Amino acid sequence: MIIAKHSVVAIDYTLTNDAGTVLDTSSGREPLAYIQGMNNIIPGLEKALEGKKVDDQLKVTIAPEEGYGVRRDELIVRVPRSDLPPGMEVEVGFQLVGQTPMGRQVFTVSKVEGDQVTLDGNHELAGVTLTFDVTIKGIRAAKAEELSHGHTHGFDEGCGTGCGCH
Repeated sequence: MIIAKHSVVAIDYTLTNDAGTVLDTSSGREPLAYIQGMNNIIPGLEKALEGKKVDDQLKVTIAPEEGYGVRRDELIVRVPRSDLPPGMEVEVGFQLVGQTPMGRQVFTVSKVEGDQVTLDGNHELAGVTLTFDVTIKGIRAAKAEELSHGHTHGFDEGCGTGCGCH
């Protein structure tokens, strides 16, 4: 079986940046399971995995445009602390969800200066070139239930993920 649209795929991976710093890895954990073609992983990695088979290994470098996007200055806003929910702890790194003209957006507090809070709506890996070392550990057809939810319940038959969709 090869990786194609609506395949459930299990991969072992290590993700690094341009400096070779490990950003994430499945080492010591279960392989990452996702459904091909359902936007469960970044576009560049999904494209690189298309057509591969179990035990294939690859190293793929993904530009920001095919990863978490380029950094966009318009997603960085300064707001008065009074615009945030009353009593909210405001610390650098804290995340909150805001409503924008384009819908719900996750913002990270990037700076607090007196009564002004800087919120950054960019993904933390926006603008970063990513390198994945990947080994394909398993491929199977997605179940109708998984396709209707848009995500897999793990590579094995049981769910047990606490996804709340049952």
